[in-house]
Amino acid sequence: MGILDSYSLEGKVALVSGASGSLGTAVSKGLAEAGARVLLAGRSEARLEPVAKAVASIGGQAEIEASPSQDEASVRRIVEAAVERFGGLDILVTAAGSNLAKPIVEQSLEEWQVVVNSHLELSWLYCREAGRVMIERAKGGKVVLVGSQRGQLGMANYSAYSPAMAGIHLLTKSLACEWGPHGINVNCLAPGLFRSALTEWMWEDEATYKRMLARVPWGRLGEPEDSVGAVVFLCSAASDWMTGAILNVDGGYTAG
Repeated sequence: MGILDSYSLEGKVALVSGASGSLGTAVSKGLAEAGARVLLAGRSEARLEPVAKAVASIGGQAEIEASPSQDEASVRRIVEAAVERFGGLDILVTAAGSNLAKPIVEQSLEEWQVVVNSHLELSWLYCREAGRVMIERAKGGKVVLVGSQRGQLGMANYSAYSPAMAGIHLLTKSLACEWGPHGINVNCLAPGLFRSALTEWMWEDEATYKRMLARVPWGRLGEPEDSVGAVVFLCSAASDWMTGAILNVDGGYTAG
């Protein structure tokens, strides 16, 4: 296999959770462009439909599986849908999540649970269900959990989000150890500050925006598309000898 061929996802089946979000949309299109057939998972069919159309517009193949409640039963159903529609499951990318940034003394337990569960618990559920399929099929697989630079660095008003991200980073390492014997690579994408609904508040306030941007050597915000190449790499044969890694794609934010 030539080096460029090792990046191809031709014939692979991918499941992307949170596919209607900024990062999930970009990743879904990138995986399809690399040759994968993609099951787009999220809460709203109306929000997933434009993503499916975007994939189709570049000659890719994608189907939708929406579920308003991302609970244990719905995650199992979504994973089963990928297998039923495409005949298997080779790739899982978890891109779903939310954030409620506020001082801990003002945050309710319920708000904390929303943030932690939408990232850590949901990622755990997707990994468990997808892992069962991949192990049973005995053909290996690629799992990419989306974490964050905030899983490595603290930040005021992030007492829910940062611990959730740190949990995803260690879930990555734990599953890499557990699933290595099954030929399943588990890695984590840790994006930096990029434009999305979750980070909109950062650039709406000029002082906050300048303070955050001063830490980025590249001197700009990231865009969702900046992470696509890294995800395709982690989902391809090019990364076969890589597992348990936290891959920072942050314009150098965590470098200094």
